[in-house]
Amino acid sequence: MLTIGLIREGKIPADNRVALTPAHCKWLQKNFADIKIIAQHSPNRCYADVEYEKAGVEVIEDLSSCNLLLGIKEVPVDMLLQGKRYMFFSHTKKMQPANRILFKTILQKKITLIDYECLEHDDGTRIIGFGFFAGIVGAHNGMMAYGNRTGAYKLARVYSVNSFQKLIHTYFGLKLPNIKIAVTGTGRVAHGVLEIMNLLGIHEVEPDEYMESDFSYPVYVHLKGADLYQHKQTGRYNRNDFHANPQNYNCVFRKFISHTDILINGIYWEKNIPRLFEMADISKPNFRIQTIADITDDLHGSVPCNLGDSSIADPVYGVDKNSFEKTAPYLPNSVDVMAVGNLPNELARDASRYFGEQLIKYVLEDIRKGGSSLIERATMVDAGELTAPFKYLEEYAGIN
Repeated sequence: MLTIGLIREGKIPADNRVALTPAHCKWLQKNFADIKIIAQHSPNRCYADVEYEKAGVEVIEDLSSCNLLLGIKEVPVDMLLQGKRYMFFSHTKKMQPANRILFKTILQKKITLIDYECLEHDDGTRIIGFGFFAGIVGAHNGMMAYGNRTGAYKLARVYSVNSFQKLIHTYFGLKLPNIKIAVTGTGRVAHGVLEIMNLLGIHEVEPDEYMESDFSYPVYVHLKGADLYQHKQTGRYNRNDFHANPQNYNCVFRKFISHTDILINGIYWEKNIPRLFEMADISKPNFRIQTIADITDDLHGSVPCNLGDSSIADPVYGVDKNSFEKTAPYLPNSVDVMAVGNLPNELARDASRYFGEQLIKYVLEDIRKGGSSLIERATMVDAGELTAPFKYLEEYAGIN
């Protein structure tokens, strides 16, 4: 019997997304006699306890009877149950300092951790995630911030309409100025961004057109790996080599800086990948960018003027072009940065429905049948022991 427990999110600020919606739970329990689902009481979920109860899910506090615990964000260490099997985004595979204690505690409590981020198809493509809706909300918020700065148009907050379908309706009749937007990335985040570009009626142009021409209508350029990175010796881009040896590449995004009003960033970044630009660049006269939606959201990462997370309630801050310090948004001589770590929360129900569908389609069947190579590859810790692909985390985990 696979007994799934939907844990209450404990990270602050509270996350209201869910791994499985009431409809998902009802379908699973109806179609599989060997699956039972229990939900832990929660006041913050985008679906209320009573909605789970109506779907036939038991809602209680104690999840000790469960053999698979599903969450979304990092679990506070005092909420981790000894010896249990968890699935959530631990944000530890890149040795993030903020989650080191969490990772150590997972080992100490003999927990098995299957990280959503590590669930990949054979070619390395991520299987599940919230990236598409992060792209939707991030692109909207970036466009909103530019409208707020310039006064050229006004966009409502995403959470005020509370569904993707309703959000689309807010775009009817909206006329945008002749702006130029650079979109980076190729994954789910970028797909979400491009959806908003198309819904807003913004025309796509090729990189050479983008840099050589001015337009009488709003345009965007979609910059992929080959547009952004060149090998230091050959001047070429090879995707596999870049991912294996990013330190051997230069980033050429600077040539777009003087042609761009809004940057919407959705590229994957880690410390060996060159940044899109350096902090000093924002003080140069040719730095035309006024608004940056950093959906990737790495502190001092691919966007060096990301000075840390903003919040859904207050998503935009400014960065002074000379002092490089954080300011209020929309001030003269500043760049506005939108850097929110939990963007899909603004469309929590839509995002949760999409996430749960992927989880059911690609992952839960393998777990129900006792495991698979896919599950093994995503298991960072097995009963308190680092698995072979994650031995590189020994020092991070405090293992001598």
